[in-house]
Amino acid sequence: MMEAFFFLLFATMAAGGAIMMIASRNPVSSLMYLVLAFFALSGVFVMLDAHFLAAVQVIVYAGAIMVLFLFVIMLLNLGHREDIDMRGHLARLVALVAGSGLFAAVAALVFRGEQATLAGEESRLAVEAMIRSRGAVGALAEPLFTSYLVPFELTALLLLVAIVGAVVLARRRAP
Repeated sequence: MMEAFFFLLFATMAAGGAIMMIASRNPVSSLMYLVLAFFALSGVFVMLDAHFLAAVQVIVYAGAIMVLFLFVIMLLNLGHREDIDMRGHLARLVALVAGSGLFAAVAALVFRGEQATLAGEESRLAVEAMIRSRGAVGALAEPLFTSYLVPFELTALLLLVAIVGAVVLARRRAP
């Protein structure tokens, strides 16, 4: 009974934070709502006994990435505008059509149920055997630092370029 209550609490917090992040016009407020959604998701991960994923969710996303976004928003001084980016009926129609299509695709996957699994039974058993032999962190770390090392490093480089670009743009606008 308590588990269901806390799951509903965390799920409501995550969904509410995500909706408020989209609905908020102030970028800093929007960022804080996103942090709330990340913390709620880490609570769901704790309830699923995925403590490593919960810690990564808080440390990496709510900690590092959100601080990066906050610095970029403050460097570019994006908090002073209150008008919305989308203007005109055509932009709203395009957004409505795209959002409806995305919602229909997700709803179709949810209603299909078990047929929408990403991996087959053999893959699931192989992953479970790897987790039993190396632990959850080892099972995640080995492919990350062997097979996927180049995409991992390219992602880090992309984040570095984003930081440098934000600083350069902020310096150009300064008097």
